[in-house]
Amino acid sequence: MLTYAALPDTLLKPASEVSADFLRAGARTYRDAASIVYQLAYGRTSSRTDLSAVLREGRGTCSSKQALLRQLASEQRIPVKLLLGIYLMKERNTPGVGVVLSKYQLKEIPEAHCYIVYDDQRIDVTRPVTTSVEPIDSFLHEEEISPPRIGDYKNGDAPGISSPMASHRESSS
Repeated sequence: MLTYAALPDTLLKPASEVSADFLRAGARTYRDAASIVYQLAYGRTSSRTDLSAVLREGRGTCSSKQALLRQLASEQRIPVKLLLGIYLMKERNTPGVGVVLSKYQLKEIPEAHCYIVYDDQRIDVTRPVTTSVEPIDSFLHEEEISPPRIGDYKNGDAPGISSPMASHRESSS
């Protein structure tokens, strides 16, 4: 995956709410906006559905950060897609997870990750690109999703998505 530097340096125009938020935050270009998002702390916001919480609270996850940039791209008419990919998480591509995996005698586990695609290139604004960490470049499954659907996927409510929590919610209704 590439870093935000691979995104277009297109000047932002006052378009709608997300564009206004980034302009107030000092972004002049789409790449500036991605740089701002990249520098934010990693952490859940108070709302899975309010993407503006990422800038307001100064943090976000792979899904909320990438969805916010996809929303901005949509407002600016920049051809960026938001994808959800399932990859095999292991110590080499996710440092620190090895301790947990070895506790359960596992080498790897499937994990969901969100990223954006521009000009047929996968771009991640949440993970640093370093030579010491194996990049996530192989996916078991990829699918384009829309920013408003992020919460559905995280809650296991999206079509074709099954999670233990979704099954529990259905049986307790």
